[in-house]
Amino acid sequence: MDKSGIVRVCIDDFAFKKRYSYGTIMIDLDSHRIIDILDSRDKEPVIEWLRNYPNIEIVSRDGSQVYASAITEAHPRAVQISDRFHLLKNLSGVVEKYMFRLFPARVEIPATARTRTPEMQALLDTRNRAQRIRFARTKYEEGLTVNEIALLMHSSLTTVNKYLAMKEEDIPEDIDSARERQHKVAVSTREQKIAYVRKLFDEGCSLQEISRITGYVFNTIKRYLSEDGPSINGHYDNRRPGKLQSYESEILELRSKGLTYTEITEIIKKKGYTGTVDALRVFMQKEREHQKKCETKDSESKEYIPRKWMVQLIYKAIDHVKGITQEQYEEIIKKYPILGKAYEMLRNFHELMFSKNLDKLEPWMKDAEKLQIDEMNSYLAGLRKDLDAVKNSIIYTYSNGLAEGSVNKLKVIKRIMYGRNSFELLRWQCK
Repeated sequence: MDKSGIVRVCIDDFAFKKRYSYGTIMIDLDSHRIIDILDSRDKEPVIEWLRNYPNIEIVSRDGSQVYASAITEAHPRAVQISDRFHLLKNLSGVVEKYMFRLFPARVEIPATARTRTPEMQALLDTRNRAQRIRFARTKYEEGLTVNEIALLMHSSLTTVNKYLAMKEEDIPEDIDSARERQHKVAVSTREQKIAYVRKLFDEGCSLQEISRITGYVFNTIKRYLSEDGPSINGHYDNRRPGKLQSYESEILELRSKGLTYTEITEIIKKKGYTGTVDALRVFMQKEREHQKKCETKDSESKEYIPRKWMVQLIYKAIDHVKGITQEQYEEIIKKYPILGKAYEMLRNFHELMFSKNLDKLEPWMKDAEKLQIDEMNSYLAGLRKDLDAVKNSIIYTYSNGLAEGSVNKLKVIKRIMYGRNSFELLRWQCK
């Protein structure tokens, strides 16, 4: 090979044995062919190797300072170009590390419209097993994974897998619980009574006549005739006082201190309690449900967004991330404004890399510094250390794509010849 004809190249490293030994590969940017490989990526061997190609003018590389220094000593006048892909990838990695450091696994935001759909209310408000099975199967057909369905349903992976494995004929019919059936009958009966009272009133009957016909007292008739007359009994879902009533506050306090139900029962029995330990368990379960309902009524409802969906926004547009909506994204940005600025920095840097406008680089770096993110500051320090090569990546269209592809080819050859090749044979095979 005529080494004097090599003018524009890209170089990259590759592993003979990952984390132990590495080599260097050189690609001709004009012919797209492998020029040569070296069995080292250390500075001195690379310098001597590069000097064998005296007319090199342009070198595309990643951010390695070893290669940068070696190229500078071997070919001081050569134009070094930092690879755009590595610059963008490293910046994305910086934001991802920052998010894992700052954000919990699930981010709490005010509930958006998505959580108020009938299907979500059915999942949260009912224990209907048939609905949950069909919901899981529908979401799986829509492309959600088992983990995502389990998170959505607040169920275990085992339960979701069991739902998905069920045959269609094994799915039970929708059956209300006895309490739900009783409630529906009561509501229906009450609505019929209200309708009958209003019908009599519309026909001109007085309150006395309606009371004589129906047997209802005046207050009941007036309540039925009011525009906002309730169809649900006011006592529905309210706990009736029992043997535990005078001990409720004490039970909650003792339970919060970590005492077992048996220990609490022994304490309050000395004070006159005559019930069982099972009654305490039922009371605590109802109390948890009651507190949850009170919290929902008295405060703004919440929902939780897995951090992984937010991480995906680093690499994809929101339209291509199935686990988060535009409304949820806006709520997250409202709660964490710095995250919105980080996303904006990413988009601006991507546009900058392909703009061929060097004037935008310094303002972008100053804006990024204002975020005061440790990972970002470290990345910016690396950019400034290799600033000329970064600027050249904006000016020139060359990249390390050819080197990355050639390394894949080299890996295939290396694995095919595993245990039977020497470096010289591998070098000959790659050329």
